[in-house]
Amino acid sequence: MSISSDFKALTRTQRATFTACFLGWTLDAFDFFLLTLCLKAVAADFHVAIPKVAEALFWTLAMRPVGAFLFGAMAERFGRRPTLMVNIISFSVFELASAFAPSLGLFLVSRALFGIAMGGEWGVGAALAFETLPAKGRGVFSGLLQEGYVCGNLLAAALYAVLFPHLHGTGIFTPWRVLFMIGALPAVLAFYLRFQVEESPTWLAARAAKAAAPKTGTNWSLLASYLPSFLFLVLLMTAFASFSHGTQDLYPTFLERESALPPVYVGMIVVIANLGALFGGICCGALSERFGRKRTIIVAALLALPMIPLWTYSHTVLWLAVGGFLMQFMVQGAWGIIPAHLNELSPGPVRAIFPGFAYQLGNLLASRNGVFQTVLAQRFAGGLRTVMAATVLVVAIVVAAITSFGKEAKGAQLNSSDEPA
Repeated sequence: MSISSDFKALTRTQRATFTACFLGWTLDAFDFFLLTLCLKAVAADFHVAIPKVAEALFWTLAMRPVGAFLFGAMAERFGRRPTLMVNIISFSVFELASAFAPSLGLFLVSRALFGIAMGGEWGVGAALAFETLPAKGRGVFSGLLQEGYVCGNLLAAALYAVLFPHLHGTGIFTPWRVLFMIGALPAVLAFYLRFQVEESPTWLAARAAKAAAPKTGTNWSLLASYLPSFLFLVLLMTAFASFSHGTQDLYPTFLERESALPPVYVGMIVVIANLGALFGGICCGALSERFGRKRTIIVAALLALPMIPLWTYSHTVLWLAVGGFLMQFMVQGAWGIIPAHLNELSPGPVRAIFPGFAYQLGNLLASRNGVFQTVLAQRFAGGLRTVMAATVLVVAIVVAAITSFGKEAKGAQLNSSDEPA
C-alpha cells in the first residue's frame, strides 16, 4: 500500500493526467469553500441575515447535477480532456463574476452558474483519471483524488486566515470580494491540460470502435438496465453529501458565532480539520485496497460517532482543533473511497456521465442542508452545536446502512468500455 511505489509505477502520461485531475478538483473546491468562510462577511456587505446568503450554497449544490449531465455528455462526445479545459475556465469565470456582483440577487445567479461548472468537474476528471491509471493501487489514487476537495478547503481556510484579517478595502475591493477575485486564478490550469495531458485511452478506443461499427439506434433496453444501479448511487451520494456538507459548510460559522473565535483561529482550526480529512482520505483509500470499499466506508462512517463530543462540545481552541481533525479524518476517510467505488460500479459506455451525475444529484437532494441547519439552529437550544451534532449522529448511520446494501466491485476493469466485472 506504499503511495510512493504506486506513483513510481505510473508512466509520465499517467502522472500528468492524475496531477491535472487532482488540481482541477482542488481548485474547484477552493472556489466553493471561499464562500463558506465568508458567509458572515457577504451577509454584512449585502445587509442581510446569514440564512439569506446561505441560499447561495443551496443554488451552487442544486445546479451541480445540471453541470454533471451537460459536461458529462460533452465528455462522451468530444473527449474528456477538452471538456475538462472548458469546465475549469467556466468555474473560474463565474467565481470572478461572483466577486463583482452588485446585489444579493446577482450574487445568487453567479453562484448558481458556478454550480453548473462545479458540477461537471468531478465526473469528467474522475473518468479521465481512472481510465488512464492502472487498476493496481486504485484505492490509493481514489483517496488522493478525492482529497483534492479537502486540499481546496484547506487552501481556502489558509488564505482566509492569513489574508482576510489584513484586508480593509471598500466597494468592489471589500475583503471577501478580493478573495473571490483570487479564486478566478484556476483558469491557468487549462493551459497545463492543453499541453501536458493526453486524452483518455478508453475514450479513444470507444470512439474508434464506434466509428467502425454499423450505425444503430439508441439501445433503450441497455439504458433501462442501468437504472437500478443509478438510483442506488444517487441514494448513496445523497447520504454522503449530507455527511460532508453537514460537517463542513457551516463549521466556520459555528466557530465564529457560537465559539466566539476570531478569523485567525477559525481559519487555523479549519486548516487542521482539513489536514485530518487529507490523512483520512489517503489512509482509508489505501486500506480499501486490502479490506474492500464497502467495509472501509462503513467503519470510517461509524467511527465519526464517538468524535461528536470533541468536535462540537469542546470549549478550547486546542480541543476544537483535535475534534475537527478527528471528525474530518472519518468523514473524508469514507469519502476518499468514493471516486474508485463509483467508477467501479459504473458502466463503461456512460462512465463520464454516470458517476458524476449520480454524485451531483445526491448533492441536489442534500442541497438545502446548510439552509435547514441555520434555520433549525435559530429554533432549538444549543444552536448550531446541537444541530451539527445531530446531523452526524443520523447521517453517519445512514451512510453505513446504505453502503452495506450495495455491491463490491474492487478491481473492476476500467480501461475498456466493457461493463464492470
